[in-house]
Amino acid sequence: MTGNDATVQPPGPARGWATLGGRARAWRVVHASWSVAQLGCLGYIWASAVTGRRSPQLWASVAFLFVEGGALVVGRGDCPVGQLQTEWGDPVPFFELILPPRAAKAAVPVLAAVSLTGVAALVLRRPGLKVRAAPNSGASSGQ
Repeated sequence: MTGNDATVQPPGPARGWATLGGRARAWRVVHASWSVAQLGCLGYIWASAVTGRRSPQLWASVAFLFVEGGALVVGRGDCPVGQLQTEWGDPVPFFELILPPRAAKAAVPVLAAVSLTGVAALVLRRPGLKVRAAPNSGASSGQ
């Protein structure tokens, strides 16, 4: 062994789909679907906060994000399933699949702040007024 051999870095964790086993692939699909659903919920919350609309879907969206927030608290800021993910053959944190490591680590607190701000905007902004047609608006006034 020469001195140059000591500077060679081992390859990083496998990132490619082809290198993953069945469980790791399934987890990536589930995790991606979960993440897309969360972003949809976040968008719906902000749209509702801006428009003042309220609906059962809104409160389901808020609950969904609170479930994720609880999971992140349990995982101390990381996905609580991360250890299982590694055991299944995928050691790469999900955000690192699409972001550089530093940005991936910052994504969780940034998304948490955006989520909490959206929920706060819902609480602080009164619901919009509902426009209702008068019961006989289609009938003539009889004048």
